[in-house]
Amino acid sequence: MNAKAAENGWLERETEAEQHLDPVWRQIRREAREIITNDPSLGGFIYAAVLNHRRFGQAIGHRLAMTLANHDINAELIIQAYSDALEMDPEIGQAARADILAVYERDPACERYIEPFLYFKGFQALQAHRLAHALWTMGRKDFALFLQSRASQVFSVDIHPAARIGKGIMIDHAHAIVIGETAVVEDNVSILQDVTLGGTGKEEGDRHPKIREGVLLGAGCKVLGNIEVGRCAKVAAGSVVLKDVPPKVTVAGVPARIVGPTGCDDVPPATVMDHKIEGVDD
Repeated sequence: MNAKAAENGWLERETEAEQHLDPVWRQIRREAREIITNDPSLGGFIYAAVLNHRRFGQAIGHRLAMTLANHDINAELIIQAYSDALEMDPEIGQAARADILAVYERDPACERYIEPFLYFKGFQALQAHRLAHALWTMGRKDFALFLQSRASQVFSVDIHPAARIGKGIMIDHAHAIVIGETAVVEDNVSILQDVTLGGTGKEEGDRHPKIREGVLLGAGCKVLGNIEVGRCAKVAAGSVVLKDVPPKVTVAGVPARIVGPTGCDDVPPATVMDHKIEGVDD
């Protein structure tokens, strides 16, 4: 057995010993092997991205580094930064797992756990933000701003490193997402393309929206100012929200107004992903 094969065997044995601790990573590795079986030409890519890594966090750091590194900041520095961030806040890795599950459960185009990890820019942009936010809180603000800039260039997603984002988030399609510095997005929120969580002018301080748990933000909607979108509310596509939205209601229009309940008493709109407006005829 050559040295590379021996190393891969050691990695595989250690991963098997940890399987009961990390079912998401176990499933991603299983799907990675299936990809190679179905298309051996992808073996190099799949080993580099997944199978050569012992832990999920290592693989996430490597994936971000391969995507965001350039001639200014090399991949090794990004990998080390992700390692530093994980050491400071292990919840980053748990949030990434929850994000994968959110995409798998809510996006009918996602058939495997590995797909967001390898291919979906919404998931990858969100993990880039998680790293940037950790660095921001560590006082490494310029590195955080570099990652914000690169993520904007690569993914067309612009999230300020100071923005606070919970876990179990799905950013679907992801193109032209903008989330401002003082925005808060709580757990289990779904955000479609071309959504802005922005300010209303040149005001300073706390000036961006607070999106509560379970909210669904439809494609192209704009939520502007230091306002709250209540728990399990739904913002219809193309709406402009300029004032607080109560929990469990649907708002639509320019400016947005309440048009009915969400119709999701038991399951949050973010999970159901139903964009129809309750009570409005087809």
